Amino acid sequence: MNDFWSGVGVDLHLEPDPEGGRRVGLERALRDAVRDGRLAPGTRLPATRRLATELGVSRGTAKAAYDQLVAEGYLTARQGSGTQVALLPSVDAEAPDAAARTRVPRFDLRPGSPDVGAFPAAAWLRSLRRAIATAPSLAYDYGDPRGRIELRTALSGYLGRARGVIAPPERIVITSGYVQGLALLTRVLDGSRVAMEDPGLPFHREVVRHNGGRVVPVRVDERGACAEDLGDAAAVVVTPAHQYPTGVTLHPERRRALTDWARARGALIVEDDYDGEFRYDRQPVGALQGMAPGQVAYLGTASKTLGPALRLGWMVLPPHLVDAVADAKLHSDHHTETIGQLALAELIDSHAYDRHVRACRLRYRRRRDQLLGRLGARSSVRGIAAGLHALVEVADEEAVLARAEEEGLAVGRLGEHWHAPGEGRLQGLVVGYGTPRERVYPEALEVLGRVLEGA
Repeated sequence: MNDFWSGVGVDLHLEPDPEGGRRVGLERALRDAVRDGRLAPGTRLPATRRLATELGVSRGTAKAAYDQLVAEGYLTARQGSGTQVALLPSVDAEAPDAAARTRVPRFDLRPGSPDVGAFPAAAWLRSLRRAIATAPSLAYDYGDPRGRIELRTALSGYLGRARGVIAPPERIVITSGYVQGLALLTRVLDGSRVAMEDPGLPFHREVVRHNGGRVVPVRVDERGACAEDLGDAAAVVVTPAHQYPTGVTLHPERRRALTDWARARGALIVEDDYDGEFRYDRQPVGALQGMAPGQVAYLGTASKTLGPALRLGWMVLPPHLVDAVADAKLHSDHHTETIGQLALAELIDSHAYDRHVRACRLRYRRRRDQLLGRLGARSSVRGIAAGLHALVEVADEEAVLARAEEEGLAVGRLGEHWHAPGEGRLQGLVVGYGTPRERVYPEALEVLGRVLEGA
């Protein structure tokens, strides 16, 4: 029997097996399509008359096949609604105990995400409409691996005035987020030793290792990363504006020490400016890149200002790395999706992006202040001058986390950020105040306060 595609409602691809008869073959083909997930729950199937015509069988054969699968529970049929695929229980459904282990917390104060409910949907839609209305037809074709010139030009102006970055458009490469940028740089460094802050985000260490880099730790103290630890590393990855997770800002002397080290050794500084726009005690600290544009690869992203779902990031590279990184990008995914790039360029050029960042800065400062007000002087809180998280020191991480789990509260733990466990390591909770929605944030803080007081 021939394959068939239906023009009614959905495109339907079936390969009925003639063995056992036409009705049995049709039943088997439909049953397999539902079991395999090729026909999703709720999918409306063609009427029996149309099905019969397309397959070259009698209408009675088609109706009998439908009736059998309705009786077996694979399909549903209601007057006026036609025949649809039924909702079946998943064979991979978790056992109750597994579901309990992965249950969603009542209150989420884990770091890493902004308040995605504050995404500027109306402004984004306006920018998207204007971008699509004015985009040339070639914008819908394969593009430059470095990214659309519209976005690179818009970022050149924005990063220069807002972050102090020296960013000519020809030295900018657009990526699908920070992780891709870090991966591309690691590949270009080709197996070199990459120093990474200790403590620091373990997933970023995994990204470097996965792409051939050899990770070595660099200590972080109250002044930031210690340049004297770098030795013969080919590169160092740092978070100067707001170190993750301790929250310390890189001291001016450390900035000079890092750039002097990079110049002397011909090494690379990778600057992760993940939340540099959010400074609360003064104007945002300028990017390290402005001090040494020939030694610093500046990486930024829209994940904290707009939302991780956009998958838009950027690199401002030293001149000697642009071609190599663009080639690595070409062979990674060719280029980052275009429509979002055009919309973000329009958002920046219209200054709607600046307005949104300023509004977020005020909102997150209020949240930071609420956190400090609830915890009070009894708790030692670090990293409060900037960003979307704070570090709360505790005496016994495990005990506090166990109590938090009982209360349905999710927080980050400092212990998992060290390169290696050891005695005498600082213990603490990494508390993100960007994630919760406005209406639940005060209650989440009350629960956090009770957890810390009880522990």
